[in-house]
Amino acid sequence: MRPSLARRSLWAAIALILLLGLYVVAVGERGVLLLRSGEAVGIALGAAVLVIPVLTVWFLVREVGQARAVDRLTGVLAAEDALEVDDLPRSPGGRIDRSVAGERFEPARDAVVAEPESWRAWYRLGWVYDAAGDRRRAREALRRAVRLERDARR
Repeated sequence: MRPSLARRSLWAAIALILLLGLYVVAVGERGVLLLRSGEAVGIALGAAVLVIPVLTVWFLVREVGQARAVDRLTGVLAAEDALEVDDLPRSPGGRIDRSVAGERFEPARDAVVAEPESWRAWYRLGWVYDAAGDRRRAREALRRAVRLERDARR
């Protein structure tokens, strides 16, 4: 990723986190007000509403931690000069040509089959899935890479 694009992405993520923080505070305040109502229905609704900010914060912490872990793995591969070059053709809008990205899937999957305990193989598979537009599998593969790398460090 180009440095200017990475910087813009970071600022966009920070802005979204701040907006999410405002949402959590607003919903949390409503939940507390309902709890203080003194009525059984209000207390029940307040408790239910307070679950939303708790889950939101949990999810946010989990996702930011995952992003930092993947970024750390990227740094390890960059230090080893083992990052693959992103030379996939893109549309004028910057979207990756998914048919070309799909061609890289077979070698990445074969590497994972050959070395299922290699975090590097899972990392590459995750980025191939991402380039092909399969975000769910990309996240799963990158989570697996992070777990395998953490286990290898222990």
